[in-house]
Amino acid sequence: MGEVVATIKLMPESPEIDLEKVKAEITSSIPENTELHSIEEEPIAFGLVAINLMVIVDDGEGGTEAVEENLSKITEIASIEVVDVRRLM
Repeated sequence: MGEVVATIKLMPESPEIDLEKVKAEITSSIPENTELHSIEEEPIAFGLVAINLMVIVDDGEGGTEAVEENLSKITEIASIEVVDVRRLM
């Protein structure tokens, strides 16, 4: 099997949450067989800022499922969406 890079968009529950705290929780919730490549902020509207993260995972069984499951446990996150998946060469 190969590796893929997945871009995941996390939408916070409100504009008032502490994004630095959420980023720290994201970093600590990445499974050990997954590499966190980057975390970026994306302004949406009315002060709401989404968090886009890129992770490198094995494209075998489960793919990004373990990452999504761990991220769903962060209470300040309203939604999680895998927006892009690409195979690494």
